[in-house]
Amino acid sequence: MTGRWQSERTVPAFTLMSSDVCLGFDPDTFQLAIAGGLRPQALSVVLEAMDAAEKRVLFVSEDTRVMQTVRDRWPGIALLRQRENWLDTLVLVAGEILHRARAEAEARRLEQANASLERQALLGRYMLEMRHTLNNALTSVLGNSELLLLEPGKLSAGERSQIETIRNMSLRMHEVLQRFSSLEKELTVVDRQAGKESGAKSHVAAASL
Repeated sequence: MTGRWQSERTVPAFTLMSSDVCLGFDPDTFQLAIAGGLRPQALSVVLEAMDAAEKRVLFVSEDTRVMQTVRDRWPGIALLRQRENWLDTLVLVAGEILHRARAEAEARRLEQANASLERQALLGRYMLEMRHTLNNALTSVLGNSELLLLEPGKLSAGERSQIETIRNMSLRMHEVLQRFSSLEKELTVVDRQAGKESGAKSHVAAASL
């Protein structure tokens, strides 16, 4: 099998295992298991373990009764009959299985990335919606701290230092909120520009038809 695969452009990494040791496999280390030539007493144990790992399994046999048994008990396992040129068929089928496995893994990765982006977008929208409320609260804090600092005789040195800290931190928070507003305007401009470009492309495509 490995020798036949050497003639292909893409050669996967193989790990050959006997039925006596394959029960301790780590399902995260492979995408496809190819099983064949199993002893009758090992068939159920091995295929049950592979099927439970929820990995793709390709079972190869020349015995039609054994293949029917596998089809009945483990319908999720792909079957391949050992007949003429079966190695060519195995390489083709296994290659398609691996290709689909990679595509599904990439789709799951993109779904997770999209979910993360949606959470971040939700947080961003919330911050933009709340910036006016926060600005109003900061304006109140900043204004009152400035008023207190205008009456130095009523404050001790420690109190004045604390109020100055409150004023300075309020100014920093105000700057952050202003940056949110600037980002919103910048993103709005980008969205409008993207919309114009998309509309232009659609118009050109329609004209070309």
